[in-house]
Amino acid sequence: MKNILNASVSRRGVLAGSLAGAGMLAMPSILRAQDKSLKVGVYGGYFKDSFDKNIFPEFTKATGIAVESVAEPTGEAWLVQLEQAAKAGQAPADLSMMSQVSMLKGQSTDLWAPLDMGKIKNASGLIDRFVNKYPDGRVAGVGAVAWYITLVTNTDVYKEAPTSWSALWDPANEDKLGLLALVSNSFLLEVTAKTYFGGTNALDTEEGILKAFEKLAEVKPNVRLWYRDEAQFEQALKSGEIPMGQYYHDVTGLAAADGNPVRSTFPKEGGIQDSGCWALSRASTKTEEAHIFIDYMCQPSIQATLSRKVGTAPTVKRELLDLTAEEFAAVSSDIEPITPRYDLYQTKSDWLNQKWTELIVG
Repeated sequence: MKNILNASVSRRGVLAGSLAGAGMLAMPSILRAQDKSLKVGVYGGYFKDSFDKNIFPEFTKATGIAVESVAEPTGEAWLVQLEQAAKAGQAPADLSMMSQVSMLKGQSTDLWAPLDMGKIKNASGLIDRFVNKYPDGRVAGVGAVAWYITLVTNTDVYKEAPTSWSALWDPANEDKLGLLALVSNSFLLEVTAKTYFGGTNALDTEEGILKAFEKLAEVKPNVRLWYRDEAQFEQALKSGEIPMGQYYHDVTGLAAADGNPVRSTFPKEGGIQDSGCWALSRASTKTEEAHIFIDYMCQPSIQATLSRKVGTAPTVKRELLDLTAEEFAAVSSDIEPITPRYDLYQTKSDWLNQKWTELIVG
């Protein structure tokens, strides 16, 4: 169980771009030599291992298309590699799993080949927010997997689960919180906007963002740790040293299943839902195979398998899934989520980082 915990962390660090340095490209693992093949980039470690074991062989069996899986390096290093390769007419991977901010950055250079949704019949079951579009309406990417950041507590310290993100501001919780250290991976501006200003559209203007910053600054006396190292907070949460904070729902559930006194709560305002997209490099010559792969991955049965085997939240509608209530609750929630304002992290990145340092963590 422990290696799954560590693996979830490393997989997510890659996606959020919070791990330092770009890893070397791992050697691709070729599952089956066939006439038809596809190179697919996925996050390394446990995540890639799970796909190599549980997903890709079944896809090859069903379609006759061999998959060569490629471990993506961390952060935006993979985006840079894909862009440089595309300029030379090459694709280190045909399809890649990309973060939402990387999707937007890739759109700005037309890196993603538009997808033909007529060839992806199973996309009809997707939740709307998991279809990523260019400004002109072309489809740039399709939701691959999702996960949640929730409000977590130590059950020895907090006998009752909190019901709202407003618990972060409660004076009773002075010096008890562990919160993510970056504006771009904590999504605390969005939490503040949803909890106190009616929704994330309150962040549409700089004035609105500054109001959210001012409100968020009120949590500072309650914060014991602004964490970059997820394992550090996880240990402190388990021991009760830092008994409340924000953390990954699936990892917290695994820790609880291991007998640790921890719980994950979806507040009434919703958990924070982050996700990754399947995107096709414009340099790829495997358009047909890529569409077959995305269509396959959008099947409710495959999304359910991902939830069971990889611990990700499904990107298709709840009613299409055969997950039990317990299986669904382990990875997701029916409460409408807080969706990050990825557009802001692309267009106002420097300004947000500056204000975050000045007003929140400085």
